[in-house]
Formats: sequence, structure tokens, C-alpha cells
Amino acid sequence: MPNKIRRSILRQLRKMRFLPSKLYVHFHYEYFSGKKLDLNNPKDFNAKIEWYKVFYRPKILNQLVDKYAVRAYVEEKIGAQYLNEIYGVYDKPEAIPFEDLPNKFVIKATHTSSHNLIVSDKEKLDKTKAIKKIGKWLTKNQYYRMGQEWAYKDVPPRIIIEKFLKEDDKSTLTDYKFYCFNGIPKFIDVHIDRDEDHKQGCFDLEFNLLPFGKSKTYKTISAGIPKPTNLKEMVDLSVILSKKLPFVRVDFYSVNGKTIFGEMTFYPSDARKEFYPDQYNTIIGDYFKLPILENGKNVITEF
Repeated sequence: MPNKIRRSILRQLRKMRFLPSKLYVHFHYEYFSGKKLDLNNPKDFNAKIEWYKVFYRPKILNQLVDKYAVRAYVEEKIGAQYLNEIYGVYDKPEAIPFEDLPNKFVIKATHTSSHNLIVSDKEKLDKTKAIKKIGKWLTKNQYYRMGQEWAYKDVPPRIIIEKFLKEDDKSTLTDYKFYCFNGIPKFIDVHIDRDEDHKQGCFDLEFNLLPFGKSKTYKTISAGIPKPTNLKEMVDLSVILSKKLPFVRVDFYSVNGKTIFGEMTFYPSDARKEFYPDQYNTIIGDYFKLPILENGKNVITEF
């Protein structure tokens, strides 16, 4: 079959998120990678993420991807001092008391990815439009919206409002995303200048720039950037939070030297974006040791 026709078919199949997971991930993976998925023996990182969606399903994952529920886990493991301040949690946008909020704040959907509204000046916020937008967020289910990211499937739709964070000398926060395998962080995916000139780069745990990046769709951090003063603390905390998990990405912010927890992610970019150069998809895939699916079991539920 000509590649153009096959890709067109895959485009339609990947929209059929009601299909059984074992079948669906084959279409999803091939559409974005151009490669066939061997679910019995996945090799590269994204292939293993597809396996993770299908077979690794401890119930605690539902809590860890929930931007509100995860706070209890973080508080238990490393302490509440690493959590951002919250102003409220709401089941419907009409319940948000805008008049009681400070001039700056951030609204997030707790049950999906990338549904955020950063309010830097409340006086300029169109509340009617904001309520309409947030209402649409609450109708979304991340599992069916993206590529069957299982951990999100049963997360209740809610809205959380957090304190607006800002570093003194920067207009946007720097994201520090720790890729952790069996409780061991291997490298940091760093994102800078998101609102102005978004760039990405991967760094080792001493904050040396590494020779690979995450997706060619991002501009590259081509030279070293200042090492955060709290880097060791972030590394140590990522070890604690990722313990017992075959893979998880643990995100932090460093705000004027203070470590603030961001989120935990099990399916970075929904397995759509590959590392480059290409050999690093296998190199990083080798870090990811998949747990054993015991005979007679369809999924792994133990944590």
C-alpha cells in the first residue's frame, strides 16, 4: 500500500479512541513514528510508553496525574512546603469567586493536559469567555481526547486555581522535567521562555547540556544556561516521588531558588514526539525497564 494512502488510513484510525487499547496503540504509534509497533518486544522510548498505556495500570496512577489529588501524595512523600498555594477547587466554572481572587492567578484543569489559563491582570479578564472556556474543559476526557492515556481515564473533571508564580529576573518560569526510571532520574528536559521564544534542551544531573533534544518542533537551547541553585534538591525530590515506578516524569519549578512541584506525567507528549538524533529513542528506551506481565494477567495493577 502506498505510504500516502496508509497514512491517511492511520489518521482516521487514530481518531477511533473507542477501540480496544491493544489494537489502538498500534495505529497511534505508527501514525506518529512511521514505524510498526511490536507490543510484545518494544524497544524505543515511545513504543514502551504505548506498552505502558495498555499494561501498566495501578490505581494510584489516577491520583498521580490528577493535579489536585496528587498534592496529598506529594505532601506525604516530601512535604507540603513544595506545593504551590491554591485558592480553590471547583466542579463548575460558575462557582469560581473571581471577585475574591488576587489580581494574578492560574486556572488549571486537574484532569487533562495543557488546559491552563494564566491571568496576569484580573481587570483585563473577560470572565464570560473564561467561564465558557473552562466549561468546555470540564467536558473533556484526556483518555479519549488524546491517545488513550489510561491514567487519566477515571480522573474526575475539576478546576484548580493556583498562585501565580514568577521569578524576579524572568518573564516566564523555567520548567525542569526529570525523566525517572525505577526511581532514578536520568536526565532533565528543560524548557525556557515559553511565552516569548520557547526553547528546549536536555541536561544531565550536573546541568551539562546533552547532545540530544525532545522533538524537532522546539527551538533548541544551544548553549548552557545558569544552573539552578536548588538543582540537587530537585534531583533528590524526584528520586523520592518516582520510587517504585518503572517510569515517570517529575516536573518542578525553581522560583527564586525555591523548589515548587509541578506535576507527574507517565506519557510525555502522548508518545507523539521523538527524541533526536534518532538513536536516542533507543538509548532512552533502554533506561525504561518494563515490569513483567505475569502469566494469566491482562494488566499490572500492583504498585
